[in-house]
Amino acid sequence: QVQLVESGGGLVQPGGSLRLSCAASGNIFVVNAMGWYRQAPGKQRELVATISSGSNTRHADSVKGRFTLSRDNAKNTVYLQMNSLKPEDTAVYYCNAEVVPLSRVVGASSYWGQGTQVTVSS
Repeated sequence: QVQLVESGGGLVQPGGSLRLSCAASGNIFVVNAMGWYRQAPGKQRELVATISSGSNTRHADSVKGRFTLSRDNAKNTVYLQMNSLKPEDTAVYYCNAEVVPLSRVVGASSYWGQGTQVTVSS
């Protein structure tokens, strides 16, 4: 069993900052890529940023220059530093991780967190 525990969401004014954290735990052999996605009401889920096990990152054009993704491999944790937040950033943010289980019988599987609400409003 693998679980992703998310934290750091909340209400912030435009121009403010938040840092989201996501820690993978459970029967883990290794965590490969990790990332954050978001979904606003009435819209499809979209990629925000991803990071490889070697810390190579990729960000959506809408957040480049404002959001920074990083990870701590020893803690199986990914962080999303969000600066200069805009109302259009309001969404439920979901953590994603590709995990190889301890058994190593199967390859990596994709896991999702339950989501954390980010609301940007004055």
